[in-house]
Amino acid sequence: MQTTPALLPEPARRVAAWCAVLLLVAGVAAVFVWLCVVFKTAVTPVLLAILGTALLRPLHRRLLRMKVQKSLSAGLTVVAVLTVVGGATYIVVAALVETGDQIVASLRQAATDIARHLGAAGTSLDDLAKNARTLLEKFGGTAASGVISGISVVGEVLATAVLALLLIFFFLRDSDRAAGALRSLVPAGTGDTVEAMARRAYEAVEGFMRGTTLVALVDAVLIGVGLLVLDVPGAVGLAALVFVTAYIPYLGAFLSGAVAVLVALADRGFVIALWVLGIVLAVQVIEGNVLQPMVQSRTVQMHPAAVMLAITAGASVAGILGMLLAVPLTAAATGVLGELRTRYGADTP
Repeated sequence: MQTTPALLPEPARRVAAWCAVLLLVAGVAAVFVWLCVVFKTAVTPVLLAILGTALLRPLHRRLLRMKVQKSLSAGLTVVAVLTVVGGATYIVVAALVETGDQIVASLRQAATDIARHLGAAGTSLDDLAKNARTLLEKFGGTAASGVISGISVVGEVLATAVLALLLIFFFLRDSDRAAGALRSLVPAGTGDTVEAMARRAYEAVEGFMRGTTLVALVDAVLIGVGLLVLDVPGAVGLAALVFVTAYIPYLGAFLSGAVAVLVALADRGFVIALWVLGIVLAVQVIEGNVLQPMVQSRTVQMHPAAVMLAITAGASVAGILGMLLAVPLTAAATGVLGELRTRYGADTP
């Protein structure tokens, strides 16, 4: 029996098959991201609640070991996080409000000094101020709509926070049912695999949240102490800025460090600015070589290039919120890929 020769050689067919798989995966991912953007009002509280649950679950487990009833334990955990987050927010806001004018004035002075020494010919801060004033006068008619928009944004943020707290309560209380609920949504033959992937993803997010919080606290304390010793204005507010921006890996440390150096340069001079730069770099070295390996040794390790690409993609999709959520979501995806590689990867000879 005569066989029909293949239209394409075997390597070309393999390339075509891989291209089809990549296009299918990219299409599914694009549709998923589009749905998340369309339903961001519902998706954002869920993602924030998952991050909060990953951070608070150790406290919930400890209360359960103390024979506290599940609902009461979840409620106490939510109350505890409200107290801690509310207190921390008050401290951060109070520090920034108290020292904000001083920091802004120092940054403005630093900008003036840099413009005087490095500014282009014919360009001055007066020209920039005149242009900014023209733009403000041009768009001043939209001030009322801007205020209304700002009020709506504040309302949306408050609603998202309340919904996220409620979801944290339910996620903590019903965490023992998560595996059964997940198994009920997938075919029976894939239950073990899906549950294992979900556990790896959650463990990666849990490790990232706990590790990042601890690292952010240590960075803020060390840099804040250094700024206080050097008598840099707004040291407490700058330390609070370091803590908040630490949840955006690499980029957050660069931004907070640059602000601290500029404030020191404007108010304390070039030598103190160099000392501040040295403190920031030393803390980053300690973080990268001691804290990160020690704190996150049991979690998914991500390459810095992957982290930067994830932050860029998150910023392009959802702005600042996307930058905050990009890395934990990437950690979860890395955990899922690691589980798939463990189960289905080819054995190395």
